[in-house]
Amino acid sequence: MADKRDYYEVLGVPKTANDAELKSAYRKSAKKYHPDTNPGDAASEAKFKEASEAYAVLSDAQKRQQYDQLGHAAFEQGGGAGAGGFDFDMGNMGDIFGDIFGDLFGGGGSRGRRGGGNGPIQGANLRTSIRITFEESVTGVDKEIELTLKDDCAKCHGTGAKPGTDPQTCPKCGGKGQVMYTQQSLFGVVRNVATCPDCNGTGKIIKEKCPDCYGSGYISSKKKIQVSVPAGIDSGQSIRIREKGEPGKNGGPRGDLLVEVTVSRHPIFQRQDYNVFSTVPISFPIAVLGGEIKVKTVDGDVLYEVKPGTQTDTKVRLKGKGIPSLRSKTVRGDHYITLVVQVPEKLTEGQKEALRTYDKSMIGEVHPETPVTPEHPETKKKKGIFK
Repeated sequence: MADKRDYYEVLGVPKTANDAELKSAYRKSAKKYHPDTNPGDAASEAKFKEASEAYAVLSDAQKRQQYDQLGHAAFEQGGGAGAGGFDFDMGNMGDIFGDIFGDLFGGGGSRGRRGGGNGPIQGANLRTSIRITFEESVTGVDKEIELTLKDDCAKCHGTGAKPGTDPQTCPKCGGKGQVMYTQQSLFGVVRNVATCPDCNGTGKIIKEKCPDCYGSGYISSKKKIQVSVPAGIDSGQSIRIREKGEPGKNGGPRGDLLVEVTVSRHPIFQRQDYNVFSTVPISFPIAVLGGEIKVKTVDGDVLYEVKPGTQTDTKVRLKGKGIPSLRSKTVRGDHYITLVVQVPEKLTEGQKEALRTYDKSMIGEVHPETPVTPEHPETKKKKGIFK
């Protein structure tokens, strides 16, 4: 699946946004990119669908909880009819569309103001990885990881300024964090906006830096974080832990911590989606006569009755013995086993004689154990026939 943007980023809201903020952000995006206001514009249509998908997930409490924990991986399995590979209910957004179309065709809507460059900025996300066993991916597990995280400096309380002093308003941008400059082009004078180079967009200048954090406002330290790995997770999927990433700027919230899970290979089981596959050896007498065998599954050993006359490479389905679904623990995949008849490599003389007797009863003759010599009567008879 192609990389998708974070739903909160699509709507331009923080992870802590409430329902009203989500609704307002979606209304603005829908007004801007709706196909009726951008006829024939494929890019705007794609952005409208992207915003609609994001709001459909984040406005639903259950889906939002799944997304906050697993990100887009929560909706990867069993794609539905929605734009992002799952089915989202557009009917729940009828009141929003009414507001949008009323503003569009009634002409009374006012444009939202753009925030300044020194407004709250959410911190960057952090990424790490953990390794779990195959069994842990089936049952779920709690893991503890150690990371180096930044926290507000206790001495300057995150300002970066030496105690007793305060950051000053940047004289270059006037505290806006952005500067505007003009540039002459073939089409006339063009105005551009860029991040202020003096304050790096913060709108503040620190004259005397804090001796503990050297003006950064943060102190790094190692911390232990509990990671709850859900049952059914697959290798390569990530778990989202909210607000355990980099600190925000200008009062913005922290970023998230994304923990990528690697599942170790199992000596017996192989996984495909939520199904498990394995090979089970059976003896020749069991294959011929039938009988009860033990089969290893992710839930432990189970008994299976082999039918008489079972051929090698016979495939059997054990319903509901696979991996639990991430969406519902009551929904599970299946376990498919391949029965392989084992041929013994070493036999005693008595066992060999028993096989010869069995072979004679099946085809009417006993095959000699040693090669036939030219002096054997049967060989002479065959030579006479060929002459």
